[in-house]
Amino acid sequence: MNLQYIVRSLGVLVFFGSVSGAAFGAGGEAFTDPAKAGPDFALQGEYKGSVETPDGIKTYGGQVIALGDGKFRIVGYEGGLPGDGWSRGDGQTTMDAESKDGKITAKSERADLVIGDGKIAVQVNGQELGSLKKVERKSDTLGAKPPKGALVLFDGSSAENFRDGKLVDGKWLGATNCESKKKLGDHRLHIEFRTPFMPKSSGQGRGNSGVYMQSRYELQVLDSFGLEGKNNECGGIYSISEPIVNMCLPPLAWQTYDIDFTAAKYDADGKKTKNARATIKHNGFVIHDDLELTHGTPGRHGEGPGPDSLFLQNHSNPVVFRNIWVEEK
Repeated sequence: MNLQYIVRSLGVLVFFGSVSGAAFGAGGEAFTDPAKAGPDFALQGEYKGSVETPDGIKTYGGQVIALGDGKFRIVGYEGGLPGDGWSRGDGQTTMDAESKDGKITAKSERADLVIGDGKIAVQVNGQELGSLKKVERKSDTLGAKPPKGALVLFDGSSAENFRDGKLVDGKWLGATNCESKKKLGDHRLHIEFRTPFMPKSSGQGRGNSGVYMQSRYELQVLDSFGLEGKNNECGGIYSISEPIVNMCLPPLAWQTYDIDFTAAKYDADGKKTKNARATIKHNGFVIHDDLELTHGTPGRHGEGPGPDSLFLQNHSNPVVFRNIWVEEK
């Protein structure tokens, strides 16, 4: 593999490399305990720091994605991490590498990357030009308490507010095709979720579930850490819109959705007169801003008048939820 660290014509030092034809490996075990996830899990994650370039010291973000058996994909972001200095359309490059003895080393004619001990070191001829330190970002709404008057759908003590709801490890709500007994119209929803670590799985088989607003519009749940952020990836509304930026955190990190939903309107004859709309924050960052939901999405109920349940999709992956509460508008 021809891994490179190059200086672009604009004089900015960026990650660059050829990408293997295969995306993620097929199949594999799902880990739900970080202590049992293995050495690749320890290297995976987000990194941010500064590197000396011909144009001065620049800030970069890096995401290291485990692909199984010591294989990794490294995504570099000019300006910082997604939602923290980098926006969709800014400079972004990708390279593949492998680990040995607990570290990832990617060598090229221009520079070397050494990933381990909690940082990405950028070196030329043994001299370090800068480093990106490993960070663990958390949503600013993680653990948010329900405001006065809110309806708590799940607090970890019981799944009784969901039809077909099941507790996992005695405290989480499993993704079991369960639906809230409460039917919702216009509302604000807070929900927290965690995807498993499935390094050898691919695409839609990697931490897949879905949060269906009113059982009609699917807000995707997926381990799409380091991916492009499409409408069938985490934060996307399937077949309607990709997120403004992919704010997906690494697997086994707790993440948040904060949803402000306005239901579609219908006349007395049952004809839709106004589309549903939603503003959605993923890990505290607005990924859909007053988005018009032009149609229902597949997998649950079609559009129609009247309130309907919150539905949490089972896609055969051990995704779990917690801290679910709703305010009716």
